[in-house]
Amino acid sequence: MAGKPSSLPACSIQRSLLTLAALTLISFAFFSLRSLRSSPRYPSHLSSSSRSSPGVSFDGDPGVGEPSDLPSSPTVYHSPEVFRRNYAEMERKFKVFIYPEGDPNTYYQTPRKLTGKYASEGYFFQNIRESRFRTDDPDQAHLFFIPISPHKMRGKGISYENMTMIVQNYVEGLISKYPYWNRTLGADHFLVTCHDVGVRAFEGLPFLIKNSIRVVCSPSYDVGYIPHKDVALPQVLQPFALPAGGNDIENRTVLGFWAGHRNSKIRVILARVWENDTELAISNNRISRAIGELVYQKRFYKTKFCICPGGSQVNSARIADSIHYGCIPVILSNYYDLPFNDILDWHKFSLILKESDVYQLKSILKAISHEEFIALHKSLVKVQKHFEWHSPPVRYDAFHMVMYELWLRHHVIKY
Repeated sequence: MAGKPSSLPACSIQRSLLTLAALTLISFAFFSLRSLRSSPRYPSHLSSSSRSSPGVSFDGDPGVGEPSDLPSSPTVYHSPEVFRRNYAEMERKFKVFIYPEGDPNTYYQTPRKLTGKYASEGYFFQNIRESRFRTDDPDQAHLFFIPISPHKMRGKGISYENMTMIVQNYVEGLISKYPYWNRTLGADHFLVTCHDVGVRAFEGLPFLIKNSIRVVCSPSYDVGYIPHKDVALPQVLQPFALPAGGNDIENRTVLGFWAGHRNSKIRVILARVWENDTELAISNNRISRAIGELVYQKRFYKTKFCICPGGSQVNSARIADSIHYGCIPVILSNYYDLPFNDILDWHKFSLILKESDVYQLKSILKAISHEEFIALHKSLVKVQKHFEWHSPPVRYDAFHMVMYELWLRHHVIKY
């Protein structure tokens, strides 16, 4: 026994090596699983929304120039951080050149008026001159504004045919006098019109329709409107007759409301199906002023859901009325590119239905729970500022939202 070598040290070493290998394998598995579960580290000032949005510019220090009055709730925006940073960049950099041609007392340069259903057009014409974005140096300009107002022509009784000729001669005069159009074939030019006559007035300029940015109140996918190039202008009937509604849910006892003219197929169906319903206040005509002062507007205060069917076009000033008075808008139009749709999440403060849903309208509205209604209403109040015009303009109002949409479209190769 004394002459045999002992096997105990060898066994001990073998057991130690096996233990070390097992520990190594367990550690490797642990850290591998941890790395799979962990998200990559990013600088704290970049949100997930900004990381996932290619093509968005974030020049400069993230803390410089950002607005201190950032809209309060991220829930109503698709990408709140992207919006915040791009908005700040727009305020710092964006410049627009307004062509100086045309008699300011006729069809050009100045708005017809700042009231009524087409006030949005007038406000934009006025606001662009009052804003920081205007430049008199075309070499500094990102975009060029063609300041011609078909709405003003319509007020002077000019026929559609003559209007088209006037617009064509005006724009062709700009093209021949200035070099800027030909650098992009008009891709860095834009026009603004709220009345549908304005869309028709530019029909004699196919390159403008194809290439230029058209800011219009009638943005329907099934006509000449081109999504992602053109911009939906909110149709806002100002001044509002009564103060903004909101945070008044307990007063809203009527399920749904609409009153208006039957000037479209969907409105005819809406009135025929629902005007005798006891829970939906659907009226075949506008409410007469003879029955009381501001009765129509006061109905918005008492209603949960305000029905917004398209009229002669997909758009309706009733949408902005509903938002202002705190009534959830029910969009009842097909192929409507809603204003600021790539900024605001309309599903958070409205209901968007197909026209064929009109037959199930009541059941759809009643299926919305009280909690869901409260969430919609709270979000609605937070977007009210975006659907108001001011003179001079104020941050985040309708003018600045339109300018932001234009800013998103300003990257053009100039030849």
